[in-house]
Amino acid sequence: MAGSANLNVMLRAARKAGRALAKDFREVENLQVSMKGAGDFVSRADIAAEQIIKSELMNARPTYGWLAEEGGEEEGKDPTRRWIVDPLDGTTNFLHGLAHWAVSIALEHKGQIVAGVVYDASKDEAFFAEKGEGAWMNESRLRVSGRDKMIEALFATGLPFGGRSDLPETLQDLARLMPTCSGVRRFGSAALDMAYVAAGRYDGFWERRLNAWDMAAGIIILREAGALVEPLSEGGDILADGEVICANEAIFDKFAKVIRNT
Repeated sequence: MAGSANLNVMLRAARKAGRALAKDFREVENLQVSMKGAGDFVSRADIAAEQIIKSELMNARPTYGWLAEEGGEEEGKDPTRRWIVDPLDGTTNFLHGLAHWAVSIALEHKGQIVAGVVYDASKDEAFFAEKGEGAWMNESRLRVSGRDKMIEALFATGLPFGGRSDLPETLQDLARLMPTCSGVRRFGSAALDMAYVAAGRYDGFWERRLNAWDMAAGIIILREAGALVEPLSEGGDILADGEVICANEAIFDKFAKVIRNT
């Protein structure tokens, strides 16, 4: 697919950062790691990847704003556009030598996500989309699964760690959902979970207490692949609330009813 100039810049930045991360991943035991918070690690590789992405994106579009996990928020001269970046989603997997992590880059225009890239460097899988142009994984068009029976559906989520207060709520979700479906996976990267729903590998995903950079790219990839994507609380705001639920259209209402307990 021949994307826009912005999308090509995003893909180039994601792949460049991904190559640097992959090199560090092969030497993961030697990484200098510091504790950023309970269960939330940041490594030298993480910060270096963000610097690579920022250099690529801001050199190409110096007037755009910036929001990223490590570098925080910067307002651009163009107040209508900003990059939303997670240089390494799945840091804990990365630090434990588990090859399931990704670079996530989104472009926001006037409050709407209009382009997104999730790059899994370990598998060289680039999931990407632009508004109105469909969703892709490398050269293949993405489409959500066609499953319409809950008992056949496979779902994904994140499980709270480090004493987080939302653990009881998530356990209640699982108690309601697991008897109705074929399984639930917890792989440790929300960006890839959302991309996998878009690719039909999962049938749905939900999670609470996420950050904008965890979800932004996934939202546009999902929607362009035909998924329904909503805040967990009806009438809420996905990025502001940090909560999301998504699935193919055939199963969404049944899935959402179980998770929302309505």
